Amino acid sequence: MTPVAEAEHARPLLAAAWMMGAVASFSAMALAGRITYSELSTFELMFYRSAIGLMVVSVLIMRSRRGWAHIRSRHPGLHIQRNIVHFAGQNMWFYAVAVIPFAQVVAFEFTNPIWVALLAPLALGERWTRRRILCVLLGFIGILIVARPGQVTLTLGHLAAAGSALGFALNTIFTKRIMRHDTVLCVLFWMVFLQMLMGLALSLGDGVTWPSEAVWPWVGLVGLCGLSAHYCLTSALAAAPATVVAPMEFVRLPVMASIGMLAYGEPLEWAVFVGAGLIVAANLLNIMSARRS
Repeated sequence: MTPVAEAEHARPLLAAAWMMGAVASFSAMALAGRITYSELSTFELMFYRSAIGLMVVSVLIMRSRRGWAHIRSRHPGLHIQRNIVHFAGQNMWFYAVAVIPFAQVVAFEFTNPIWVALLAPLALGERWTRRRILCVLLGFIGILIVARPGQVTLTLGHLAAAGSALGFALNTIFTKRIMRHDTVLCVLFWMVFLQMLMGLALSLGDGVTWPSEAVWPWVGLVGLCGLSAHYCLTSALAAAPATVVAPMEFVRLPVMASIGMLAYGEPLEWAVFVGAGLIVAANLLNIMSARRS
């Protein structure tokens, strides 16, 4: 579909409704992830999250017309590479939401498209342009404003938040390559199956903790919201072009900042919003550049 035809068939209100579902899912997952950190390591949380996801995805596959034929892939190596970087990024994200303010985590997350713009020419053979270079520079200036090195002590949580954005960017690149050959259900199945094994293997050293009755509902919420967030995001992209959908995700910053303030008394820092604003501007500039191309 051409950009003009895509725009004519866009349903922005429906896309906005799906994006609000994605924002709610990501926000709930962050809140639940912080609560579970009192009992579970990030590896254990990833194991339980993926196990819950595997049950849900298996039901969807069995109810689909093609059944288990969905999980056949001509490029299993790409799935392994994708899930290694996504597993690493997701673990760092869960650690970051547990130890630093929510608003800072989200601001670092917004750099995901900046990393994609930086790495895509190397990994996907895309072309470098002056506008793309400007987007990357603006994004990293925004990171410096949020992190404020020299004024604020950088912690392992800040590094984890930055690392998670890089991991998610690599995941985006691998997913673009995989989706040329495989279905969404194939990608989801291998994601939850492989990451369940990774989480289990890395948890066995100290023994896998069985969550308490108080924490189990939050573990279940993480598992369900992990799938619902991606489903809502995919549905939004089906309803409208990426140029319409992508800016809607930026509403996550005030939402997560408000949750952090109300639930944990986290301050609303001007540097986080100014830095995030620059990162958002860089992302919008990148989207406009891609649209023109």
